[in-house]
This record gives sequence, structure tokens and C-alpha cells, in this order.
Amino acid sequence: MSAATTGDSKAPAAPANPRSRVITASLIGTTIEFYDFYVYATAAVLVFPTLFFPSANPTTSLLASFATFGAAMVARPVGAMVFGHFGDRYGRKATLVASLLTMGIATFLIGVLPTYDNIGWWAALLLLILRLGQGFALGGEWSGAALVATENAPTGKRAWYGTFPQLGAPLGFIIANGLFLIINAMLPHPENPALQSEAFVAWGWRIPFLFSAVMVIVGLWVRLRLVESTSFQKNADSGKLKKSPLAEVFRFHWKNLILGTFIMLATYVLFYLMTNFTLTFGTRASSVEVAQKAAEAAGKPFDPSTFIAGGGFGYVDFVLMLIIGVVFFGIFTLVSGPLADRFGRRKTLIVITILIIGFGFLFEPMLGTDKGLTQAFLIIGFTLMGATFGPMGALLPELFPTNVRYSGSAISYNVSSILGAAVAPLIALQLWQAADGSPFLVGMYLVAMGVLTLIALLLSRETKDINIDN
Repeated sequence: MSAATTGDSKAPAAPANPRSRVITASLIGTTIEFYDFYVYATAAVLVFPTLFFPSANPTTSLLASFATFGAAMVARPVGAMVFGHFGDRYGRKATLVASLLTMGIATFLIGVLPTYDNIGWWAALLLLILRLGQGFALGGEWSGAALVATENAPTGKRAWYGTFPQLGAPLGFIIANGLFLIINAMLPHPENPALQSEAFVAWGWRIPFLFSAVMVIVGLWVRLRLVESTSFQKNADSGKLKKSPLAEVFRFHWKNLILGTFIMLATYVLFYLMTNFTLTFGTRASSVEVAQKAAEAAGKPFDPSTFIAGGGFGYVDFVLMLIIGVVFFGIFTLVSGPLADRFGRRKTLIVITILIIGFGFLFEPMLGTDKGLTQAFLIIGFTLMGATFGPMGALLPELFPTNVRYSGSAISYNVSSILGAAVAPLIALQLWQAADGSPFLVGMYLVAMGVLTLIALLLSRETKDINIDN
């Protein structure tokens, strides 16, 4: 039986969700969510600049590709409002099914999209539209999954249960990048390792997008078996549901919307710096000479004035390094839940945020061409990522009462995606370029965002012992 009925012997007529179903339903959706995002992020670095945004200036192509990557973040708050309204008004289950189905269709269609060589700039426009569709669906996905976990959690274990939807991030990364590695291994390799396989560029990159359909079908099967949580059912039975939960949350809970947004800010920035930026930095040539030789081998023009130095690692080598780091991401996502249940969400996150601020100063000395230092950098960064990401699954929903919880947590989470994730790759790229290939300013950007999150945490209250049935 769900522990959301704490202190109340009147359970709803509908059976409670078994723990295994709660964990699976909350985990599989976010795994698919992050799988889709990682697939897009990887393609945005490796092939989309060439296939959809061709330009004589490779940095311009990369910026255009990152712009579509960030565009989904702009659509996410819109999705949060729409799915949040239906989730608070009519229930979590149907909303979660709809968001997952929307995401699956958009991702699959990206896999069959014609490129610039086929239809010109229409290809970029269609890619943007589908990316916006992904973002719209994601606006309702995370919050619903977090609510399934926390509203069905046993007493004293909300943060622990809240880590299961968060675990979808490292799992999605490993599945997505593991699939890219398998595809890369199966395709013929060019003699020059700095170049992409022609088969990969032509059609290999499409396979991960098409494969998402299999994962979505499994996710839909699990979620269709859910019943509504005790918290939501109690509010529905007692007539506490609001006709306009969106208006309600903005009118009476605006302070927590703002605090939740900034509490999540450093997490989002760290997340996309550790995945999107590090992949771009690590696989970029380490010198002008190396980049020029690669361009000549590919028969492409090269402008030294636009070159930004990177780590110089091969794609396969660096993805394997990322996967090692992401293992720590997963471990510390799970570890953070019991810590937040024992010591409180606020206290736990204050300590972790201070460590994230300190981590920003390690970009310059550790992220570079030295494999050992770079691997250590990735492990530290992903460890902190897991530690800060895990408690968010409980903290953000706990900021809001049941009848506006879906809307409130979804809006905070997704507005933060604009302030953090949407602009992080673009800002990082510009700072990297401004510093002549040094990641120092990128680290200072993380420091600044960490300070904003720390202020928000200091202004917030502890939510560990609140009754979420209200």
C-alpha cells in the first residue's frame, strides 16, 4: 500500500500501485526522456552541423546546431503548463502517457528526416519543429514521473523514491552513447580517425532515433497499468481539485516557483556542461595543425581564425571516458536520496552546491589534453551531478500542495531549463572561444550559477517532513 496515506486510514477504492510498478513507471519514462536528449545532443555535435546547417565556418554551423538543441528548452515551459494543467485537473496517469507518446513520435520522425542536401533549409526548419515537439513533451514528463515516485513513496523515503526518475539521466546517457559506440564499431572506419565514417554520416546516426520507438512502446505498456496516487485521489474525492491549477499556482505559490527555478539552476548548467560541452571540447582537435590536416583529408575549407582548440581525443575514447564518469553519476544519484531523507533536502543541497562552486575552479587545470586529469575531472563533475540531481525528485514536488503540484514542479523545473540548459551550450561555446580555447571562463560561468542556486537554497525552507497529501 502507498505510504502517501500517512495518518489516514481511509484509503481510496482503487488499489495502490505496487512498489515495483512505481519504480519502473517513474524510471522508464525519464530514461527515455534523457535517452532522446542525449541522442540529439550527440548528433548535434557530430553530424547535425554538417547535415542540416552547412557553412564555410564550422563554428557557425556548430552554433546553429546548438541553437536547435536549446530551442527545446524554450518549448518545455509551454509543455509544463499544458501537461501540468491536465495532470492536476484530471490525473497523473493519462498525462504521463500523452507526454511519452508525443516525445516518441517526435524523436522517431527526426530519424527519418531529409537533410539539407535533399530539401535545403526546409530540413533545418523541420528539425527545429520536431525539436520543439520534443521539448513540449518533456515539459510534462519529468514532473509526472517525479510525482508517481514521491506520491507513492513509503513514509520517510520520499527522497529515496524520488531518485528513481532521476536515475533515468545516467541510464539514458549510457544507453544512447552505448548505442552510438556499437553503431560506430559496426561501420567501416576512415583511415583518418579525425573524420566521421561516411556510412555513419549518411545513415548510421538515424538508428538511435528510430530505436527510441521500441523504448516508448515498453514505457507505454508500463504506464498504462498505473492507477492514480493516494494523494491525488484524496484531493479528487474531497473536491479540492482546481479548475485552473495554473492560475492558482501563479497567484498563491509564485515565491516557491521562483525558488524552485533557481534551486534547479546550477544542476541544469552542470548537467549540460558535463555532457554537451565536454563532448564538444574533448573531441575538438588540440591544435590548428591537426584541425587543418583533418580538413584537408576531408576536402573541406579551413579557416584558422575560427578554430578553437580542444582536448584532441578521439570520439570513441572520449565517449568511453564519459560513460565511466556517468557510472558515478548513477551511483551518487541513488546515494543522495537516503542522505536527503536523513539530513533534509535543504542542508544536503547546500553542501553539494558549495562543492559545485568549488568544482568550477577545476575547469582550467583539469579539463584539457591530459587523459588522466580529464577523466578525473569527469568523475568529479558527474559525482556532483548525481548528488545534486537526486534530491530534486522530492524537493521540487514538495514545494507545492497536491492540487497544483504537477503544474508547480513542472514549471519550476522547465523554466530553469531555459535559464540553465537552453543557453548553457551557447554561452559555454562563446566563453571557450573568447578564452582562446581555455575552459577557464566556462568554469566561472558554473561558479556564478552555483552562487545563484546557493542563495535560493538559503532563502528556502526544509520540506522533508511535510504532509504531501494536502
